[in-house]
Amino acid sequence: MANAGMVGLDWQQRINWDRLRKYRLERARARMKAAGLGAMLLMYDENVRYVTSTLTPGWNRLKPGLRYAMLCGDDAPVLFEQGDIGMQIERHSPWIPKDHVRWSYAWIKGAAGPASLAQVKKFTNAIKQEMKKANVGGMKLGVDFIDINMLKVFGEERIEWTDGMTPMMEARAVKNEDEQEALRMVGAIGDAAHWEFMKFLQPGRTENQLTAHIMQYLYSVPGMEDVEDVIVSSGPNTWPNWRNFSDRIVKPGDIVFMDLAALTWNGYKSCYYRTYCAGKEPTSEQKEIYATALKWLYDSIKAVKVGTTTREIASKWPSAKEAWGYAEEDQAAANLWGHGLGLAQYDQPVISRIWSLDHPIEIKEGMVFALETQHGKKFEWGVRIEEMLIVHKDRIEIISNFPVEQITVVDPIPGYSTLAGR
Repeated sequence: MANAGMVGLDWQQRINWDRLRKYRLERARARMKAAGLGAMLLMYDENVRYVTSTLTPGWNRLKPGLRYAMLCGDDAPVLFEQGDIGMQIERHSPWIPKDHVRWSYAWIKGAAGPASLAQVKKFTNAIKQEMKKANVGGMKLGVDFIDINMLKVFGEERIEWTDGMTPMMEARAVKNEDEQEALRMVGAIGDAAHWEFMKFLQPGRTENQLTAHIMQYLYSVPGMEDVEDVIVSSGPNTWPNWRNFSDRIVKPGDIVFMDLAALTWNGYKSCYYRTYCAGKEPTSEQKEIYATALKWLYDSIKAVKVGTTTREIASKWPSAKEAWGYAEEDQAAANLWGHGLGLAQYDQPVISRIWSLDHPIEIKEGMVFALETQHGKKFEWGVRIEEMLIVHKDRIEIISNFPVEQITVVDPIPGYSTLAGR
């Protein structure tokens, strides 16, 4: 569909959200059963969203246990919402049966102090009750999060728990047509944001001013839920890439890059780097370094196809020693990198020479992921570029469409800094 539009209409089929909800729920259930689990306890935001199609508000994110969900056997999911917020779930999310909306028993990662253990006992009793109702009591429980209090009480209550994150990762890895369209929309928003960045970038502005401008721009987009990070780095901050922003002033001729790190539209996330040069043409050396990073990127993209593995993709990149003289691959973590995109910024597959060469994962139709490469001169300048793509049965679809063939030059001044050594 190539992003027909953002809102629902009566005259045009766009994203079919009902079909998307059903696909995600049944895919999670299938992977749960394949793993031999009777139920799954889901506390991470992306897993709760995948199974229940409910929103975790910003203040609630990264706080496992404030809200959580269970999927038990063949029953509808059960949502444990904080306090009386469940009444709003009943209004807004009719696909969750009203009698499957509960209040949560939270201990806020231990912030409840001495009360934490008592809260976890209530939490555990509720889990046992739900499993009993669904006729899966006594079966294995998959969990995606565990803490010291849970370990103690689960042991006392003889709950046989095991890994529930792997089945959820496997479920989330393959996107249906509606999820793919949502991610095309994410790509289109990213294209627009990079265009806006190109227009706003100029010498004299600071990294944080540039970040703030793009943040404001993104939050004006309908359906935008969150912008986890906008990374704007310039000059010596670009290599090694510290993946942050500061109050550094962009100077004429600086290399600048911007990454849309997890803009979140209807739950689906981006990762999307482009490299710019402010006020002048990049040097021949900078162009050569960029061409090298671009070759690394597109060599790896050309290796992507259904049935291949992450080993074949990662092997297209040089080793950390070859590229930068590093002692081991972990020293170059995320320099040459790939990662799945979906309701989390790191769905499967995650691609790196650190592990993909020895522990490959098969590439499947419907996977959506980003590939990114970088290169540079220490404490002087660096480049980073990234493409987002969808894997189809017989082709690869790139969904990041801002120009990438060369460094994007912003408002060059003819003849500026052409002297040798500048």
